[in-house]
Amino acid sequence: MPRKPRMYLAGVPSHIVQRGNDRHACFFEEENYLFYLHCLEAACKRYRVAVHAYVLMTNHVHLLMTPTDEHGISRVMQLVGNRYVQYINKCYRRTGTLWEGRHKGSLVDVERYLLACYRYIELNPVRAGMVSNPADYRWSSYRHNAQGAPSTVVTTHELFMAISPKIDERRYHYRELLRTGMNDDELKEIRIATTFSMPLGSERFKSDIETMLGRAIGQSHRGKPRGGMRVNVDEKDSHVPPTP
Repeated sequence: MPRKPRMYLAGVPSHIVQRGNDRHACFFEEENYLFYLHCLEAACKRYRVAVHAYVLMTNHVHLLMTPTDEHGISRVMQLVGNRYVQYINKCYRRTGTLWEGRHKGSLVDVERYLLACYRYIELNPVRAGMVSNPADYRWSSYRHNAQGAPSTVVTTHELFMAISPKIDERRYHYRELLRTGMNDDELKEIRIATTFSMPLGSERFKSDIETMLGRAIGQSHRGKPRGGMRVNVDEKDSHVPPTP
């Protein structure tokens, strides 16, 4: 069966998810996280892709990215994935795959869902029960976006900047937004979109994407998996102990 074609567009943000094989850990110690971020920064500069939010969990990665061309995200993920697997295999004298197949990606309706994706990504460690405050988790963009910590990886999206023209106020309002958490409907919509690599947005947004791509997208019956396949959209974000 041929692979489903990628669905990225220049200037349109996408929520990217890549998981460890069989949900096993892909980060084991501090140096691993640092090397992944180094690879991500270099690849994004090479292919001109902006990262707005990220979180590196022990067994998966979430990224919110905007490319300057339709191939940028795929090239970034391929380069980062290959370099990181080679690094892990060499460090821990292992062989074989590390990632669970291809990464998942869904185009994001900026006006309706961009900030929801920011929150979804940066609250991941809280939902997984790893920390009670996102500021306590080191391997995410929260400290940069909400507290102003320096980052060479993150590029602020213009909609995020529109929260407030003043930096301190912007960060305050964003912290308050995260304190409200997310409702179940938002969580389900984001999880379904990433699971099936479908656009996340209004019906008008999905229709516009189909027009730009020149083809139909998603399931034949949107929101309902085909063939009896079930997706547990209520499942908490997973976390496993980082044992090599």
